[in-house]
Amino acid sequence: MDKATFVVLIDQKSAMLYRVARTILQNDEDCRDAMQETALKAWENRRRLRDPAMFGTWLTRICINTCHTIRRKKRKYHLQREVCPTGEQPAPDPFLQCALESLPERLRLPLVLHYLEGYSYQEISALLHIPQTTVRSRLSHARDQIRQSFNTEKEALLHEAQ
Repeated sequence: MDKATFVVLIDQKSAMLYRVARTILQNDEDCRDAMQETALKAWENRRRLRDPAMFGTWLTRICINTCHTIRRKKRKYHLQREVCPTGEQPAPDPFLQCALESLPERLRLPLVLHYLEGYSYQEISALLHIPQTTVRSRLSHARDQIRQSFNTEKEALLHEAQ
């Protein structure tokens, strides 16, 4: 893969990389660092990619691993973070953004990969190294928790209105 092709592919996948990184790191600066590190690692290891059609999946796996490395390093120095941080690219519904960020990563990451990035259960299973049944279960639990969050918020708004 030549440099120009690589740059075009990275450009096409940048929004996806940001969403995946944001799902894990929940911090814009760390997300940008993860995206740069992901691009660098991908460039350095581009010859290891056996099937160019799998570039997006391969890149996503590199991004996930990079984010986990960054989070492990920061954990040593990590101070208490906001419950619902604001990002540069907020969701159309701020409450949905907050509900997503309140989910534990093990539920949030499959949800983002499936509904925002369009990955199938099988692809998520391969990316996260978990069985497909676990992917289905985590998606179901994530939907249930978001539904509960919306119901709680709805009740609170109705109570305030009275």
